[in-house]
Amino acid sequence: MISVLGSGVAGLCAATALTEAGHAVELIAPGDAPAPASRLAGGMLAPFCEGEAAPETIVVQGQAAIGWWRDHTQSFVARGTLVVAPPRDSAEIDRFARATRAHRMVVPGEIEPDLAGRFSRGLFFDTEAHVTPRRALAELREGLIARGVRVHGGAPSGRLTVDCRGLASADCLADLRGVRGEMVELFTREVHLSRPVRLLHPRFPCYVVPRGEGLFMLGATMVETADAGPITARAAMELLSAAYTLHPAFAEAEIVATGSGLRPSFPDNIPRLRREGDRIHMNGMYRHGFLMAPVLAMELVRMIGGMNAD
Repeated sequence: MISVLGSGVAGLCAATALTEAGHAVELIAPGDAPAPASRLAGGMLAPFCEGEAAPETIVVQGQAAIGWWRDHTQSFVARGTLVVAPPRDSAEIDRFARATRAHRMVVPGEIEPDLAGRFSRGLFFDTEAHVTPRRALAELREGLIARGVRVHGGAPSGRLTVDCRGLASADCLADLRGVRGEMVELFTREVHLSRPVRLLHPRFPCYVVPRGEGLFMLGATMVETADAGPITARAAMELLSAAYTLHPAFAEAEIVATGSGLRPSFPDNIPRLRREGDRIHMNGMYRHGFLMAPVLAMELVRMIGGMNAD
């Protein structure tokens, strides 16, 4: 038996990969545990866009997550990522193009008709995709239960523990820190987007992710703080301002929800596995949870297979 601690994207991906590899698994998910930060994620599977700031290992390894999510959630949408910038910041398009690959220059209105006339050029990453986080997480959990995995809040009983508790593992991982992220959800029938759109800005870049049925998620804040309080007025105003820049009709949208969470992060912001005796930590997802959790889960299966071989 392997005990997986945590029911965020890391824990659910780990438990799913281990179960599919034939291991007996239990998922430890206490009812009083804080909601995982991954529930507030954008759910973008955008390894090439992430290459603007992320190390090459994220770009290369993260590509495997696209096929994994295609096979594991009905919320998977493969329509690429569109990157745009306001006319005053058009130099940001050139900078982003130099920092990334696997894109082509486009007229944004030809990719997203509702943006026609608003942006003269953009970058289109046509191999990228996205998922709806809450739906994807629920489907993974339901899949585990259907395979007979026991989900409970009691003590772990496995011979091996896979710790995916995010920041709750900071008592074991001294170099783990929290990076605050904030989001806003809007509802409007006046804007239609079929894929994530990233709006570049020298100081405050933003992404808008369509959820369907008129819902949109706005995000991208990255604040070096362990403060887990509600979203700040500053963050909300900047996100809403960016949405308005993308399309003026967002000014009349309904604010459905706001949220904030702490992303568990290592000093180099690269997610990884760490083994300490009979415990393996799968942590440090930073802003790459949905992109890197499946990758690390597959690596975890190989690691445990090697341990068994020993």
